[in-house]
Amino acid sequence: MIVFGPVPSRRLGRSIGINNIPAKNCTYSCIYCQLGRTNDRILERMSFYEPEKILADTRSLVQKTVSKGERIDYLTFVPDGEPTLDINLQREVELLRELDLHIAILTNASLIWHNDVRETLCELDLVSLKIDAVSERIWRRIDRPHEHLSLERILEGIIEFSEQYDGTLITETMLMDGIDYSDEKDKIAEFLSGLNIKRAYVAIPTRPPAENWVRPANEMVLNQVYQSFSDRLGSDRVEYLIGYEGNAFSSTGNLEEDLLSITSVHPMRKDALERLIEKTNASWKNVDLLLHDGRLIELGYQGEMYYMRKLPSR
Repeated sequence: MIVFGPVPSRRLGRSIGINNIPAKNCTYSCIYCQLGRTNDRILERMSFYEPEKILADTRSLVQKTVSKGERIDYLTFVPDGEPTLDINLQREVELLRELDLHIAILTNASLIWHNDVRETLCELDLVSLKIDAVSERIWRRIDRPHEHLSLERILEGIIEFSEQYDGTLITETMLMDGIDYSDEKDKIAEFLSGLNIKRAYVAIPTRPPAENWVRPANEMVLNQVYQSFSDRLGSDRVEYLIGYEGNAFSSTGNLEEDLLSITSVHPMRKDALERLIEKTNASWKNVDLLLHDGRLIELGYQGEMYYMRKLPSR
């Protein structure tokens, strides 16, 4: 599925997701990724889908959503890999402008050192950059980047982009148990203080991660990082991203279509799935059939049960 939703987003309200990258083409293989490991990390930008196809599918879903009186806050590039690997991204943004909606992107920033990537990102209304670390050792441990990526070049690219961009810029820093943030938290805070960002999010994994040994950072670490960021940025520009986003998933009326499209990039908690079943007048037997056929998988995490479309990375 190229488009899905709208889904509830803790940063963007109600967002229609655009999955412009097939699973799992990425520059990183983050230990906490909800889509599992990246089997083959890549750096070369290439064409994945025809831009006109992305526009047509997005337009269709927007029309269905609007016809039901549902709100759309953003169209968001949030794919099964790194969205800036898509060489057609700028053309897709240009085409989507005809829908007269805000457009956002969630990127790991790994290719932001390319001039053309920065130019494309400048065309979006909101850009979210992932900054999990600014030290080489921790960056490689958490994000497991392609061997030819340079953290120094990435950080330089982020600074340059921040100086160029006049839209809404936010960052996200994912915190895990077992990582020593004693010095790193202040280094990240210092780096963020030099950027023109609206908000810095302090996050933890809230969905099943790529590695089953990954656990969220504890409350003490979260508070220490939050306080360090607040000291440099001001508390009004720092926010936790640690809660469940809610169950306000949209529906086309077809449970199988909705469930497989949403869970291809957005694992659903059991209570959210139960709400979706009610909306589509279906039953749990439909879910059992998808599980039996191997098209859907069931994952436990932090005492909750999640459902996700079966992907090669899993």
